[in-house]
Amino acid sequence: MSTLGAPRAPWQDGAVADDDLVRVFATPSIPEGEIARARLEDEGIPVLVKGEGDGPYRVGPVMLFVPERVEVQARLILETLGRPLSAAEQQELDELAEGSAGSD
Repeated sequence: MSTLGAPRAPWQDGAVADDDLVRVFATPSIPEGEIARARLEDEGIPVLVKGEGDGPYRVGPVMLFVPERVEVQARLILETLGRPLSAAEQQELDELAEGSAGSD
């Protein structure tokens, strides 16, 4: 599902090849997968969702993939799901974000 005016993910523009994507999250729970996807996207990390069932009775595993260059940042964010970041974690995340922004 695409939101009008939403930025395109790197793999949609051909900037990231499928083999440059790494799986950072998998769950049998669609709501949990959607929460993780939203959290990553809120931090500016593009997410490719695979395995999600379609239709009125959505079932099946959800796997989240991100570009390899932001894998560490994504994993740090996912480790904090359900709890607030400590000051040290926030600082590390900020430093990683600055580093990945400078490599573009």
